[in-house]
Amino acid sequence: MRTALLQSSGRPGSVAENLKVLDAAAGRAAAAGALLLAAPEMFLTGYAIGDDIGRLAEPADGDSADAIADIAGRHGLAIAYGYPERDGETVFNSAQMISAEGIRLANYRKTHLFGCFERDHFTPGGQPVVQAELGGLTVGLMICYDVEFPENVRAHALAGTDLLVVPTAQMHPFQFVAESMIPVRAWENQLYVAYVNRVGQEGEFDFVGLSALAGPDGVARARAGRGEELVFADADPAFLAASREANPYLKDRRPGLYGSLV
Repeated sequence: MRTALLQSSGRPGSVAENLKVLDAAAGRAAAAGALLLAAPEMFLTGYAIGDDIGRLAEPADGDSADAIADIAGRHGLAIAYGYPERDGETVFNSAQMISAEGIRLANYRKTHLFGCFERDHFTPGGQPVVQAELGGLTVGLMICYDVEFPENVRAHALAGTDLLVVPTAQMHPFQFVAESMIPVRAWENQLYVAYVNRVGQEGEFDFVGLSALAGPDGVARARAGRGEELVFADADPAFLAASREANPYLKDRRPGLYGSLV
């Protein structure tokens, strides 16, 4: 399944402008044969927007979800994107995937909040594994800091996730996560990881880019640089099956030895 990673910070504070950026990227991705376009963490509104997070937060089925469903339908591809989700008085840092038919396939709420900024503005989610079927693959959602916890990714592997999509706001000086940890996560769990980052200076944060789609062999199929970019790579079910057969980490586990971890 050809996957497009939109490395961009969009236009922080402007939902309307970010929808335009997403629409343009969806057109380019569809023209290149992509079946899935992934955008970064909090792409809909911007990340470092302070109290505007609460003001711009929307329900999972809100107006912006309808607009993105329209974009997905017009261009004929699924879209995964980050946004602030409002559920009553509670706000979550969420990621949603909408199909090419405009159907909301999955909505994930970030379970591990990073730093005071996120803890001041969001409530952590409580469901670690959220999945949907797309293009013959089981696609899971996770957000940024979540992927840095090995237990999180292993839970996806055990639940059958083939492609883990991770909208991200990865900042300096933690670029080693994008460079080194993501390929290792893909290898040790025998799945694909699509890690799609913001880029450039935004408020107090300096986002490092370096978006990647890493395969189960620990090799990045695509790697963006430090600027705005749309990169493409394929998640191949046949290669994944062969890699899992050759590298049977999940089969060789001995869960009875690991009880002390939890």
